[in-house]
Amino acid sequence: MALELIQAVEQADSSEGLLNAVKALAAADSKEAIPTLITVLGYNNPGAAVAAVDGLIQLGEPAVLPLLEQLDGYNYGARAWAVRALAGIGDPRGLEILLDAAVNDFALSVRRAAARGLGTICWQLMPPQEVEEAQVRVLKALLQASQDPEWVVRYAAVGGLQGLVDAATTIEPPWLSEVRVRLEEMSDRDETLATRARAMLAQQKLSPG
Repeated sequence: MALELIQAVEQADSSEGLLNAVKALAAADSKEAIPTLITVLGYNNPGAAVAAVDGLIQLGEPAVLPLLEQLDGYNYGARAWAVRALAGIGDPRGLEILLDAAVNDFALSVRRAAARGLGTICWQLMPPQEVEEAQVRVLKALLQASQDPEWVVRYAAVGGLQGLVDAATTIEPPWLSEVRVRLEEMSDRDETLATRARAMLAQQKLSPG
């Protein structure tokens, strides 16, 4: 079954045909599809790439290493889609990629995806002794992303900060005050109403009691 779906992707002779073939392959939820779905990320077909990303996120952990192994290629478009997939999966093995992308990538959509992904890292998959330091690094990246010129990235950073606090190993992590101060600043002074509202919502969620 998976082989037939893979062949359909490889033999697609139109943009629409490729999109439909990738959607069908992604829906199969088969590990055998991972290499093909990753290959699709490099095609000049955003719709098919979105479908491939969705399929890789659905497959989760098995897709992480293959994605990481492809990130050093020269195709920026494929790399950007791979970052989106890693952000959606939330495996801590993708943490270094997301930390860098959230603050340094030139595409706002990639920075946004990375900031969102930093708030959904599955910390239970990381060795316990490494979590505290890693969460501090995530905090710094999200605080920087919260000052991004693009409001959609700042909006995602607020969600990331809220997710980070929710995932903290202690009720009152030592950096909680930094998050609260930044959310208060954003709810008062961010230039975009949507971001101010998102910061206010995060404040409410993180308020004691």
